[in-house]
Amino acid sequence: MVSEIDAFLHSLSESLRPQVNESAAALLRRMGGELPELWEDDDRTALTREEANALVTAFLDMLDQGRKATVIKIPNRTLQVSRMSARRGIPLRRLLRAFHVGHLPMMQYVQQEAARRTSDCRLLNEVTLRLMATGFDYIDRASQQIVAAYQAERNDWLQRRLNLTDAASRRIGTTLNIARTAQELAEVGAEDFADLVTVDLLYSALHEEQTRHPRSAEPLLVRIAQFPESGRASLPTGLTHTYAPNSEPAHALNTGQPLLLDLSAPHSSVFQTLLPEREAPTDASGFHSMLLVPLQARGRTIGLVNFYRDRTETPFDEDDRLLAQQVAARAAVSIDNARRYTSERRTALTLQRSLLPRRLVAHSALETAFRYLPSSARAGVGGDWYDVIPLSGARVALVMGDVVGRGLQASVTMGRLRTAVRAFAEIDLMPDELLTHLDDVVIRLQREEGRSDAELSATCLYAVYDPVSRSCSMASAGHVLPVVGIPMTADNDGKVPDRSVGLPDMPVGPPLGLGGYPFETAEIALPEGSVLALYTDGLIEGRTQDVDTALRAMSDIVAASHQSPNGLCDQLLTALLPVRPTDDVALLVARTAALDPDHVAILDFPSTPEAVARCRTFTTDRLTSWGLEALSFTTELMVSELVTNAIRYGKSPIQLRLIYQTTLTCEVSDTSSTAPYLRRAHTYDEGGRGLLLVAQLSDRWGTRHNRDGKVIWAEQLLPTPDAP
Repeated sequence: MVSEIDAFLHSLSESLRPQVNESAAALLRRMGGELPELWEDDDRTALTREEANALVTAFLDMLDQGRKATVIKIPNRTLQVSRMSARRGIPLRRLLRAFHVGHLPMMQYVQQEAARRTSDCRLLNEVTLRLMATGFDYIDRASQQIVAAYQAERNDWLQRRLNLTDAASRRIGTTLNIARTAQELAEVGAEDFADLVTVDLLYSALHEEQTRHPRSAEPLLVRIAQFPESGRASLPTGLTHTYAPNSEPAHALNTGQPLLLDLSAPHSSVFQTLLPEREAPTDASGFHSMLLVPLQARGRTIGLVNFYRDRTETPFDEDDRLLAQQVAARAAVSIDNARRYTSERRTALTLQRSLLPRRLVAHSALETAFRYLPSSARAGVGGDWYDVIPLSGARVALVMGDVVGRGLQASVTMGRLRTAVRAFAEIDLMPDELLTHLDDVVIRLQREEGRSDAELSATCLYAVYDPVSRSCSMASAGHVLPVVGIPMTADNDGKVPDRSVGLPDMPVGPPLGLGGYPFETAEIALPEGSVLALYTDGLIEGRTQDVDTALRAMSDIVAASHQSPNGLCDQLLTALLPVRPTDDVALLVARTAALDPDHVAILDFPSTPEAVARCRTFTTDRLTSWGLEALSFTTELMVSELVTNAIRYGKSPIQLRLIYQTTLTCEVSDTSSTAPYLRRAHTYDEGGRGLLLVAQLSDRWGTRHNRDGKVIWAEQLLPTPDAP
């Protein structure tokens, strides 16, 4: 019976071979009905008639020769359809159903032909069972190959998707540079996803213009990145452009929704509407698929990324759109972070530079120069500051400070503290007293802003140089000590070393904002030509050297350098900062000068009324010797009032000092701590008009306190510009 069935099946298969074309056509029609999307582009995706013939022939060979199903070889085109189904996201069950249902007409046709060829019911029944078993075995084994090809392609596609997502998370946003972040997006997108990627940012977002373009306007964009650079997009990076109002890119920007476009040959004219107005449409027909994905971050559209395919055969699909949208969303946040950081850094730098002195006031007591370098770190601009403040009595205050923290808040705090220091300097506080008051200011700011001493703190060094006594008094609130270079005298061999350099021997108080701790003032002698180098810790703390090494190098340079303060600043920065600093750096270099002893006149006098006339005569004689007779009347009047007040309200000893510098300064000192004040004298009052006269006749006046009492001073501008 078995041989009879084999013979019948052999005869049946031979008779059916001439009709393979009809069976193959029926198979294609049935599969096309189940999966019409595979036949949308029959040049590249659909099964061909030859491949369908191969499927039918393979089945007939099994009937004819009794082949085992394990050796069934599915045609390559069938496996290609399986892989394309996986890439397009067609469910596997639909693909298998199409394959199974597609073979039904062939199975039915074979059964009908078998029934037509024999009337033996028993033989027909056995043949039908063999036919069904062979058909099911054939379809099962063929389905295994289809499933394997589908799963392999799907796994490969998922792996590529994971790789792209992983690359986006690792490689996009490595810096806070806008252009670099956009370029990273273009490079990641062009790896195994698109053949060309362009990134456009809105000009308003890039330049922090908050005005929104109306829907009908043409938003201005900047081509910020593209990859590969030699791609078919001919618009160079850095140029601005617009899209036509009714174009798909403009629609995507306005709605914030991605668009998937088919640019294949029948619709090649569509590409012309997608080009920026300044981009040449050369080689436009090569692209067959395009994705327009808006860049959105924090509810705001900041740009548009375009993905193109030309060499990649498969067009973009919905899964690609979702993937591109995910990558673009991640990149948009990184770009927006870089944009916000750049904006905040620019604002902080602008604010800080507006609060810092742009140029230092020239002063005969000191020759000064300064440098400020913002950091290159991601954290942002710090709160370093410096200042040079002219004081009474030809003295000059040097200030160097550093606010803890970075960004706008640090810059604002720096501005507040610098203003406070200037206000305290105007009332001529001693360095330790000034830092005590500044400590109170920081504590008050902490309370007002609800911040702890770790969040709002600062360091400060305040130094006052007196060219008359050639001494410098200074105090530090947690700030690094200055490098001091003092000229040396000749040794036994007649050789004169450059300078003796070191840090002053003085205590360093706690940082500002802790409260309850004292500050101490130290005084050091500074002969003419001494060098003071004040700086923030960013100059000596770095990755490439420790603090001690940096201080030694700094001391060596100060000791040997014969350059001006300006050149010394450059020399120090070149030696200590070979690369861009990781922290803000402020540097202030001052070279001291001494006031000519002949330009200082001192008179000690007793606390008696007769001393007033003596002081007037002393003043007139000294002004005559200085060639300042034009100021004799006003100066004599001011001296008379100041001396009279000191005799009447002060305590002995009393001293008159005249200083001839860029201004003429009159000082009267006594040991009383009581300070005078301006008041309005009534008609019949015998006093109260002296300080009013001094205030009207002088350019400025004031009171400063010291350890021994107080000094009342008044300054006048010289009558000619020929000041010494």
